[in-house]
Amino acid sequence: MDDEETLTALVEEIQQGRDTIVVPEELVQERPPEQQVAKNLQARIQAMPVGERLKLAMRGNRDARTLLLRDSNRMVQRFVLANPRISDDEIIGLAKNRNIDRELLDGICRHKGWISNYQVRLALATNPKTPLATAVRFVPTLLPRDLRALAKSKNVPAAICGMAKRLVIDRGG
Repeated sequence: MDDEETLTALVEEIQQGRDTIVVPEELVQERPPEQQVAKNLQARIQAMPVGERLKLAMRGNRDARTLLLRDSNRMVQRFVLANPRISDDEIIGLAKNRNIDRELLDGICRHKGWISNYQVRLALATNPKTPLATAVRFVPTLLPRDLRALAKSKNVPAAICGMAKRLVIDRGG
């Protein structure tokens, strides 16, 4: 319990910018796409204490964010979603990922800016790990061609498939 309280206090300090944790600058600065990722980046990140990984999740570049999304600590994963530099492409990729943690999917669903993106809604509606109540909200917002594909899909829950079929019939498709 004491460790959890300490971690909660650390999280609060990082969010408010009062922490003294220093993260390597090369993990914060975005790199040009043609520049290769250092092969030891994953080892460096794994060797960091939790506080540094949390701060890196909030401020890190794309490569660091990608590695931190696979971190075993769920709080680190959640902090990656709080990174202001995370792109819509990264969110779409996460929403499509069938191995993603449900908690991250919920985090994506709660963010109005990401939900306004059609590709994110489509990815969430077609991801079998998206909670059914959430996926049902997005199905009526899909385009007819995507509804037809969803109605034929075997990779989604039966309720989503049935709803898509009904919408295709109702809309005259």
